[in-house]
Amino acid sequence: MAVLRAGLIGLGMMGRHHARVMREIDGVELIAVADAMGDPHGAAGDLPTLSGVDELIGADIDLAVVAVPTQFHEDVAIRLAKAGVHTLVEKPIAHSVAAGARMRDAFAERGLVGAVGHIERFNPALQQLRKRIQYGDLGSVYQIATRRQGPFPARIADVGVGKDLASHDVDLTAWIAGSPYASVSGQVAMKSGRPHEDMVLVTGKLENGVNVNHIVNWLSPMKERLTTVTGEKGTFIADTMTGDLTFYANGTIDVEWESISSFRGVSEGDVTRFAFAKREPLRVEHEAFRDAVLGLDSDVVTMEQGLHTLEIVEAALESAHSGQTVSIQQH
Repeated sequence: MAVLRAGLIGLGMMGRHHARVMREIDGVELIAVADAMGDPHGAAGDLPTLSGVDELIGADIDLAVVAVPTQFHEDVAIRLAKAGVHTLVEKPIAHSVAAGARMRDAFAERGLVGAVGHIERFNPALQQLRKRIQYGDLGSVYQIATRRQGPFPARIADVGVGKDLASHDVDLTAWIAGSPYASVSGQVAMKSGRPHEDMVLVTGKLENGVNVNHIVNWLSPMKERLTTVTGEKGTFIADTMTGDLTFYANGTIDVEWESISSFRGVSEGDVTRFAFAKREPLRVEHEAFRDAVLGLDSDVVTMEQGLHTLEIVEAALESAHSGQTVSIQQH
């Protein structure tokens, strides 16, 4: 396998994990890191900490990972695109849809891989869930509901919980269901004195008719990361903090009471907790990015997909202010 020269900009909480994984995977050599604020977690190792993206580009890199705050994604990514560097940008793709569109276009025009770090797609529980739905284990899918709750992370200052966290759920839901969103409505709350929302509730419908619901906040004293998919044959529950996947099957009960014998409701059936290999999602994500750069088959999250996710989040925030359901225009 060819060895790709890799750079990383942003050495904060996520950057340090990117640095570790980039040193571990085959076919990639981390040769340069940059952060104008220094290296608080010691992620650089023996490498000098460069001051910015121009110095990073000067190291003659093939690919880069952008883990700077969201408000800087556009500037850094477009500089990398102009320099011919394949780039993985942490989610969300950008601070606004317009900025994300400029990023997508910059990479597409130059034939470069532009990817977005929607890491939940690479969680083992969700990958298993998607496969089992595709195999027909659930039959028709009726509803996808997610809960992503926890305390406020002090490192996030430039976007609200919608773009930072709800973007995970929007992306994974469309991916699991194999369908884009058709409409969304939202509610938000600002309870912590910060300039952005810290609670968001999203309801919507996918183009294939599946109903969706997302509960997301930075106001809960516990952490919760659950995806529940209900369908014809039962319910899957994926816990992405533990990587566990459980299936609750619909049961069958013979009804002898003649007056209700025509009713066929749902009853409790068998419960199955699946066992499967649980690889680190960030490592799987980096391998997908590497393969995309090498021109191999890859399920990397494209900038086009990342942009669509941001459009849905912005539509939900728009709905929260207008009080109206927002229809999604497909490209």
